[in-house]
Amino acid sequence: MPGMVVFGRRWGIASDDLVFPGSFELFIRILWWIGTMVLFTYHKGHFECNGRGVLHSYLVGLLVVLALIILSLCAIVYISAQGTITNPGQRRSMPALVYLRAILYVPELVWACLGAVWVSDDGRGCDPATVGAVISAVVASWIILLFTAVGVVFVFDPLGNPCPQPPAMEPLGVRDMQSSEGTQFLSTARSLAVKVWESRLRLLCCCLPQDESYRAAFSSIAQLFSSFFSDTDLVPSDIAAGLALLHQEQDKMERSRDPDVVVPHSPSSPVGEDLEAELEKATHWMQFAAAAYGWPLYIYSNLFTGPCKLSGDCCRSRVAEDEIVGGDHLGCDFSSILQTTGLQYRDFIHVSFHNQIYEIPFFVALDHKREAILVAVRGTLSLKDVLTDLSAECENLPIEGVSGACYAHKGISQAAGYVYKRLVNDGILNQAFSIAPEYKLVITGHSLGAGAASVLAILLRNSFPTLQCYAFSPPGGLLSKALADYSKDFVVSVVLGKDLVPRLSIPNMEDLKRKLLKIVSNCNKPKYRILLQGCWYELFGGDPDDCPTEMDNRREQELSQPLLGEESLIVRHSSSYQSLGSDESPAHTPAHLPLFLPGRILHITEDGPTRRSCFSQVRYRADWSNEMAFRSILISPRMLTDHMPDIVLRALGTLTKDKPFSLCPSSLSDSQHNAI
Repeated sequence: MPGMVVFGRRWGIASDDLVFPGSFELFIRILWWIGTMVLFTYHKGHFECNGRGVLHSYLVGLLVVLALIILSLCAIVYISAQGTITNPGQRRSMPALVYLRAILYVPELVWACLGAVWVSDDGRGCDPATVGAVISAVVASWIILLFTAVGVVFVFDPLGNPCPQPPAMEPLGVRDMQSSEGTQFLSTARSLAVKVWESRLRLLCCCLPQDESYRAAFSSIAQLFSSFFSDTDLVPSDIAAGLALLHQEQDKMERSRDPDVVVPHSPSSPVGEDLEAELEKATHWMQFAAAAYGWPLYIYSNLFTGPCKLSGDCCRSRVAEDEIVGGDHLGCDFSSILQTTGLQYRDFIHVSFHNQIYEIPFFVALDHKREAILVAVRGTLSLKDVLTDLSAECENLPIEGVSGACYAHKGISQAAGYVYKRLVNDGILNQAFSIAPEYKLVITGHSLGAGAASVLAILLRNSFPTLQCYAFSPPGGLLSKALADYSKDFVVSVVLGKDLVPRLSIPNMEDLKRKLLKIVSNCNKPKYRILLQGCWYELFGGDPDDCPTEMDNRREQELSQPLLGEESLIVRHSSSYQSLGSDESPAHTPAHLPLFLPGRILHITEDGPTRRSCFSQVRYRADWSNEMAFRSILISPRMLTDHMPDIVLRALGTLTKDKPFSLCPSSLSDSQHNAI
């Protein structure tokens, strides 16, 4: 940090990012040079084939070019390893070395063409080993040139064009950016950033329809991304190094502090509430939340038996199913739901696999075991669902009887509104209650489905006062405080471990960015060492690194000023830089409306050491928690795996039946152990 400036523009790579790619290429080049030298020594003085003059010149020239490239790579690797992330002074000569390395691509290209000409015209009649060696050298040259071109494309920054800088004599913090010229410049920069992100989204989602709703979503998401990334000069490797340091710092804090204080009982329930009974109900409803994912999750969770069980049901013609099942062209999704839930065809009221942006699949069924009409909403499984997730700005959600500000995550709120219209306007719930009028209404879902289920429960609460909602791993940035408190009477959120998604919100991401900036700027080790030690720690454990060190007073005073990246990018004033010296939660300077998890929160954590062998048993504990415990993102290798629905289901199973739960009920056995 900041991004390296060469060829008159800023790139998405820093001057200390060339240690690993340079070392890898250096290793290849040294082996290549040794092989060429062996070939030249073997043929020295007795080139006995056609075009021997060309071959002799090719080998000599290749040795010289490779030697120059090796020397330049040694210099690049050495210089790139100097200094720290925010102290690039010792790497001032890196642009000159990059220019030199770029110049050396010209003779390498010429020699690759020369070798190709010799092989095609004069290689016949020569030693096959010699011809093969020259062909290998030519192919290697073209491969390296190709990978270099691809690398340039990846590190190209569309926003890296040189821009006119504001007057340098004024400190950035007091610079008057409200002038008409400054305002116009910032407006232009922001507009360009939004266009760049929108183009990236269109390219990524080129297979999706480009109608008005998608264009509006692209524009909204692009504005969110551009505003989040516009006030920093972090390159991807800086973020990776910061995450590695932050993970170790969080582990040190976790080992040194007392166990977290947990809520002994549900905040809005009687003290004598049976936690075991609540866990048992959560385990039961999680089966349906997982079943909503259809055949992909079923096959993933039952790799050996799943394909066989579904093969006889897929593509089978069922005329009667067309009345209740929509969007399942091959029938595999509905068949997997039948296998997972153990219900019969006659128990389903409506099944929809229709999927568009803000429109997610769901099914309605009768659960006679629990005497409930169940609505299960599917989580994220497609690119359209991802766009729904990323539409993270707030949307008003006025609810009768709720005092205070009522707003929610826009994409999830609209998805819940779609399901609400289908259930109410299409008469699906009326049909279900006409069949079982004495049953209660239960809504469930996982991830995106959990968020939509929670909002849907809020929308239906006044019409169905006894409804219950079980939200598994719901998104953190979901409901305003007023709606979150209102939902505690009928929504239970289940969160496993250090799951990222329940902690994912715009304020939490701003908090993470602020912590990354602080920990990276305080670290006095080069980036390559941070990444190597971070990889070792993630793979093999050990004691956390003490890299984040306390700097002297002079350094601390420097850290109170904006980082060098902000000076080079000329962007809007950043609240992240304002709070570098503080470890407080981002709640003290809210840049975005705060959003919280829905309902009461049941937090499942591992009971025992954080590091364990791959074959050791995993034991869990469950406690009531509150939304304030999820105000920061915890870095961990399990922050993604803890979100997977099959992992959540198995963790719940270990707490309720002393054996793991499966998406295939028939596969359970009493001989299974209490382990994941």
